[in-house]
Amino acid sequence: MGKKLSVMLVLVLVLVTSASAFANWTGTITLWDAPRWRDENDDQFHWVKAKIAEFEALHPGVKIELIETPWAELGEKLSIAIAGRAWPDIVPVDISGAINRTHLEQGVVEALDAYMTEEELEDFFPGALQAYTYKDKLYGIPMSMTVHVMLLNLDHFEEAGVEPPVDGRWTWDEFVEKAKALTFDSDGDGKIDKYGFSTYILQGYYEAWPFFYMDGGVPLVDNTFGFTSPEAISAIQKLVDLKFVHGAAPVEMGSADVGGTFRALAREGERYVAIQPWNTWAIATVTGEGVNHLPNVMVAEYPVGDLGKPVTIGGAGGWVVMHQSNKDKRDVVVEFAKFLSTPEEQYTFATEYGTFPARKSAEAMNPFADKPHMARAAQMVEHSVPLPEHPAWAQIDERIQAELQLIFAGEKSVEDGMESAAAQIQRLLR
Repeated sequence: MGKKLSVMLVLVLVLVTSASAFANWTGTITLWDAPRWRDENDDQFHWVKAKIAEFEALHPGVKIELIETPWAELGEKLSIAIAGRAWPDIVPVDISGAINRTHLEQGVVEALDAYMTEEELEDFFPGALQAYTYKDKLYGIPMSMTVHVMLLNLDHFEEAGVEPPVDGRWTWDEFVEKAKALTFDSDGDGKIDKYGFSTYILQGYYEAWPFFYMDGGVPLVDNTFGFTSPEAISAIQKLVDLKFVHGAAPVEMGSADVGGTFRALAREGERYVAIQPWNTWAIATVTGEGVNHLPNVMVAEYPVGDLGKPVTIGGAGGWVVMHQSNKDKRDVVVEFAKFLSTPEEQYTFATEYGTFPARKSAEAMNPFADKPHMARAAQMVEHSVPLPEHPAWAQIDERIQAELQLIFAGEKSVEDGMESAAAQIQRLLR
């Protein structure tokens, strides 16, 4: 009994000491976050604001400063902040873009292994942990996993008299034939006003990229630019032909207008495109309420090309803790990052934001019990491939996307555009 009492006293002392360590640090933590799902007041930051209020109540003297940052600007803004050594404390990025292996080696990002118990690590899916691991060290707390899928407006299919793909699976030829049949003049004025397909090209957005992989092409091979290969050229050409040869996509296809592209699929009163690729977050939007709700929607796979099997882009999202010179502050910052990543919060993200949990315990809560579209998307994870990892990936991506813009605008051939990209990118790969 005496031994047990001594152990208990030691544990209490440890807990008190730990609690006082947190209590002794006061100050401001800077959090960058991007828009999530909307509440009844159209606020896309309501979730993180609520979590900030909860954490501040638990830690008197700690203030969380939220910097609202659009997703499209986050990477570039963070790169500038790192260059000026004026980074935030927490940021929702992976470690393959604006944050990359060079930053990890330079100590710009905190390794979090010492803050994670074995029990906590076991609760994460291996693929989610791997996405934040470099040289056997963990550089982030995974929050979610995603894949890119095809969203189909079945009302458009019905209007055109076109059958959707069986079980959401199709070959490239089947996809083209349906896209052409879904392109027509709906009001009889002699002008095409309904289209089968559309997408967009923009740095940091990869909805179109599974098409580029479908014949076996990949962007980087042994530190060499790979989109000049016959497999990549043929795949990109097929997508270009969908617009310029088959006429099954609007002239805007390939533009950087992400919002306009989505509205063309889902916005009430517009909806002139039948098929679009999107990240899984879009499923929650089109199956929810509001002007972007699609009453009759289907989740489908990307079409199968010469590779002979479906392929999509997948990835993991989470929280990265930037370097902290003050250990006491670092402890609190990491505590806040973990506070944002509990199984309960990952369940919320799955049900509200359209992502897959990175934690097994969150998945065990069955977030998609009444969401068959998300359950279907979850099946596509087995076909997903990650984006390339390279210290200069942000610059490589920028150059690829710039040339793709010219290609999809009809200003360059696929071969010329990719050769131009190769000439610029190869210098970054040396």
